[in-house]
Amino acid sequence: MQENAKIPLIIACNTEGGGNGACTDGTEIGMPVKIGATGDEKYAYEMGRIANKEAAAIGCNLSFAPLSDINQNWRNPVISKRCFSNDPDVVARMTQAYFKGTHENAGFGCAAKHFPGDGIDERDQHLSPSVNSADCDTWMATYGKVYKGLIDCGLEAVMAGHIMQPAWTRKINPSIKDEDIMPATLSPELLQGLLRKELGFNGMILTDASHMVGLTCMMKRCDVLPRAIAAGCDMFLFFNDMDEDFGYMMDGYKKGIITEERLQEALERILGLKARLGLHKKAPTEIMPPREDVARIVGCDEHKAMAREVSERAVTLVKNKDNVFPITPEKYKRIMIVPAKGASGGGIFALMKGGKGPTTAEKVAERLKQRGFEVEIYEDPVSKLQKEAAAKAAQAAKDGEKAEDPGAEMMRALMVYFAGKTPIKDFVAKQDLVLTLGEVNGMGQTCERVAWAMSKGGGEIPWYVHELPVVVASVGHPFLLADVPQARTYVNAYDAKDDTLDALVEKLCGESEFTGTDPVDAFCGMWDTHM
Repeated sequence: MQENAKIPLIIACNTEGGGNGACTDGTEIGMPVKIGATGDEKYAYEMGRIANKEAAAIGCNLSFAPLSDINQNWRNPVISKRCFSNDPDVVARMTQAYFKGTHENAGFGCAAKHFPGDGIDERDQHLSPSVNSADCDTWMATYGKVYKGLIDCGLEAVMAGHIMQPAWTRKINPSIKDEDIMPATLSPELLQGLLRKELGFNGMILTDASHMVGLTCMMKRCDVLPRAIAAGCDMFLFFNDMDEDFGYMMDGYKKGIITEERLQEALERILGLKARLGLHKKAPTEIMPPREDVARIVGCDEHKAMAREVSERAVTLVKNKDNVFPITPEKYKRIMIVPAKGASGGGIFALMKGGKGPTTAEKVAERLKQRGFEVEIYEDPVSKLQKEAAAKAAQAAKDGEKAEDPGAEMMRALMVYFAGKTPIKDFVAKQDLVLTLGEVNGMGQTCERVAWAMSKGGGEIPWYVHELPVVVASVGHPFLLADVPQARTYVNAYDAKDDTLDALVEKLCGESEFTGTDPVDAFCGMWDTHM
């Protein structure tokens, strides 16, 4: 593509958490919240350097990062694990460190997102309109501080989010009606007034993905395309049908929605970014790095070692009421692992999870068994009964026999659900400690929470925190305490990567210290989660 382009191309990637945002075998350093848990900007710098060194090796030159949002609402389903902190000062330091690390790679740039800032609304702009509801002074002291810090560092590009900011829109345009307040992607008040004039940004602005409902619900697509450019966006991200969308854009130009002046300015900013990346100084055959760089750089041992170091530093002991650590075979020989997963499992994030293999619970169980523990992975009675029924049906079909009536299977499952109870003494006698392993993604749906099986007398919900030791560890989003406030011992590990599970088990067993600090409010602003 570069060799055949009349003007060199911007090739973008989504390296907000590592090189895996550019290619599937890139090194995942850790989502921003995990970096925030280290408390050290060094790791944000290294993530920017490593992620985009790998991206550059395959020909990318612009990252849709750093993620510059601030998590002020634990229910927010977009940036649950994708922001560095709920503290604007931490976010400012970490985003600037990421930016500086990125620029160790010559010819690489950053597009910070999602202006004017996500993290307040609990709605997802992929699925509905979204609002940044801060007043002007609060916005300037938080989101404004983050963006101004990056702009002062030389930020090349900003991704405009499909997020409304009514306070600044009204301040810049006092006569605007409520129905005319638009998300940043369609708002000249926010792009030209706030971002360019108030914050002094002189780089390129591009839209967030153009199929998100926060944009598409505002007007017809034929109007959205030219209006985004007219509002101040220089580049439109993603097409629906290339010929159709190009026609919409051309119609907008012919009708004067996109003026000659605005078109010229947008083209100059795109060309200016390409010049900033040095693309005009290279021959078309020299823009792509040597092919051998891919094998040498992507997923190399140095980068994997940094990912392990981040995992070691990030695991956070949030709540420790019972002082169960260290967990040893001498004290807690028999451990039951209870997987706690989310309800959704759909959308693009499900597709990104990859193929089959050992479950997270199985991986943790194996690590514990290697240390001399006896480990059982809990399966709730209803699910177990359903599996048994499915196995019987498959065997019956194989033997040419009639399977049991599905109604009878359902009745049996209902009886287990409503009547199945276990005496406390029998339940406690089976294990010495329970590890509730939370693997709730927290992203990609309106608001993902734990989906308990809720069988009567079952062990999936830790109702038994006063009956025997229970450790709740989240290897997903950091807000699991909202659904298990009764947990007396709670750990955030932030993801289920192999090096993270290594670090988690080492810390549970007292082989290393907990060093992570809570980068958000893991207690979710609730008083009872502290009890």
